[in-house]
Amino acid sequence: MTSAIQKWADEHPDLWEFIKFNVLSNLATITNFVLLWIGTNILFDALSNNSFHWFIFHYDEGNGGFGGFLSFLIAYTGAQIVNYIVQRKFVFGAENSIKSTLHWYILTVVVAGFISIVLPQYTTNIFLDFGLNLTISQTLANVINILIQVAINYPMMKFVIMKKHD
Repeated sequence: MTSAIQKWADEHPDLWEFIKFNVLSNLATITNFVLLWIGTNILFDALSNNSFHWFIFHYDEGNGGFGGFLSFLIAYTGAQIVNYIVQRKFVFGAENSIKSTLHWYILTVVVAGFISIVLPQYTTNIFLDFGLNLTISQTLANVINILIQVAINYPMMKFVIMKKHD
């Protein structure tokens, strides 16, 4: 069976790489959810009733407040650290200089992170309006964030950050 998978992977290297990217991204996804739940239910629970409004960030009391903002921020940051290590080593096998591309990864993470911090305040409210509780609403908001992150991160990693040749 292993030889059949290897043969298929050799015949479809780009598709195989995308599959590995998504499967191994689950390590970052798990990290993201665990940190989100720890943040919202333990670390920052006391801050969930404090509204947080700054710049374009609007986390109201009732949809996670300041605790929700901090939880999404910590979850995203932790997940991106895990993701960089896993993708570099196991998916792309990147041997290019980290110093020459780390700024691109940081920029990608900041852009995707900015979206991931701004968007949940809106998506969480949509799910709350459907009558879902806060934990489920934040979890679904996080699923949307992760899909957006894949759409941003994969092309940047493949073609810029962890490309095969410098």
